[in-house]
Amino acid sequence: MLPTPTRQFKTVPLPEIIMSQNPTESKYLLSHVIAEWACALKYEDLSPAAIEAAKLFWFDSIGCALGGSQQDDAKILLKHYRAMSATADSSGGEGGGKGRATAFVSGFKTNAVDAAFLNGHMIRAMDYNDIYWKADPCHPSDLIAAPLALCESEGLSGRDLILATIIAYEIEMRLCEIGRPGVREYGWHHATLSAFAAPVAAGRALNLTPEQMVSAIGISAARTFCPGAVTAGKLTNMKNTVDPWAGRMGAESALLAREGFSGPEHIIDGKEGLFAVFKHVQYKGQPAAFDGEALVKDLPNSKASHYRILDCGMKSFPVEALSHAPLTAMMKTVKEHKIKANDVKEIKVEVIARAADILGDPHKYRPDSKETADHSLPYCMAAGLVDGMVTPLQFKEERVLDKALIPIMDKVKVVANEEFEALFPKFQPSRVTITTNDGKSHFTRVDVPKGDPRDPMTEDEIAVKFTALGGDVVGRDRCKKLRV
Repeated sequence: MLPTPTRQFKTVPLPEIIMSQNPTESKYLLSHVIAEWACALKYEDLSPAAIEAAKLFWFDSIGCALGGSQQDDAKILLKHYRAMSATADSSGGEGGGKGRATAFVSGFKTNAVDAAFLNGHMIRAMDYNDIYWKADPCHPSDLIAAPLALCESEGLSGRDLILATIIAYEIEMRLCEIGRPGVREYGWHHATLSAFAAPVAAGRALNLTPEQMVSAIGISAARTFCPGAVTAGKLTNMKNTVDPWAGRMGAESALLAREGFSGPEHIIDGKEGLFAVFKHVQYKGQPAAFDGEALVKDLPNSKASHYRILDCGMKSFPVEALSHAPLTAMMKTVKEHKIKANDVKEIKVEVIARAADILGDPHKYRPDSKETADHSLPYCMAAGLVDGMVTPLQFKEERVLDKALIPIMDKVKVVANEEFEALFPKFQPSRVTITTNDGKSHFTRVDVPKGDPRDPMTEDEIAVKFTALGGDVVGRDRCKKLRV
């Protein structure tokens, strides 16, 4: 167990925090409140439900990493970092596979910062890991490879990792709730917010003091603002890399802060920090805003508390989160009415506006990479209709480039539904209407996709997903042994 911090979490009136006339000199900026909470929280404070959830999310994440390790971008990164280590070794530096942290599958030994990045990317590489979407989306498991690498390199325990994992989920998910309307709506990627959460989890693994934690937050967030171009239009390898890079920055920032390196305490709510910078942005005639009070209100601190990790969902398809409801709806319709691809005249997909924008723009009708395909509703619907499933197999290069799917993709019409917009984010409504060549129409509406906490994946279903991803990598027998 980590030693109990000497300082205790202080309860400070939020108006004093947020409305300070000179916030850069205030002792209780939001970074201080978060740091005090994270440093005071102990494993014994965690609820049994939160601990069990953390174990299940780790099981799911390792399965995603096993599959992710086989992706081309993961192989490129591993090759690059092996070469970097070899160069450092030949010049007298540390490296060459002599580090104290391990990259998944390869067994490559390196420093904790590089291992955090490589493992975080493998978890993310297939876009199959967890999902939480309120004002903004996030994948908290993108960040947990950092505390894992630090725990391994520092010789810490599984309890230390569970504590840091639950902290990562708590802060990351809260950050995705407080935007009004959310950074995604004015052109920024959610990895921007991940940079604020990652150092908190990493810093707790290192048992930083509150002052060090504040600096770690400032160091990380100051360098990791990310524009939405990485998920707009034609997608590249960076789509699955920006959040793991935030995790990497969290690990390095925590290590630097431990050595006395300083970062701006006002990076969230002070002068020219997150809130101030985005306040200049207009969205539908109104300035963008954040609910700073909600970020730190009722932070959990006992077994009786509610931890955000219990509200996070898992993915039952290896695709962008807002595709899950329409895919579920289409598959239900096809199965119920025994519809074949050759029978279909049109597939009308009604979704919220941001889903139509992300998943139905012109580039998504002619995907030429896995990264674009798994963010393409036309492709996912066409592949699901023809193949009867949407699994990692549907995102192999030969399938993505199969021109036989183009006529089916062109039958998919993605439209925004204003009625659905009002229900988001409490629900993720989607209605799919399939019109057949004989003029008949069949529709299904889905408000809660499979994997949402209201319709969760069972442990058996997670195990099936795990084996499907890892069976060819480590063997089916070993997959069974790795089950939680």
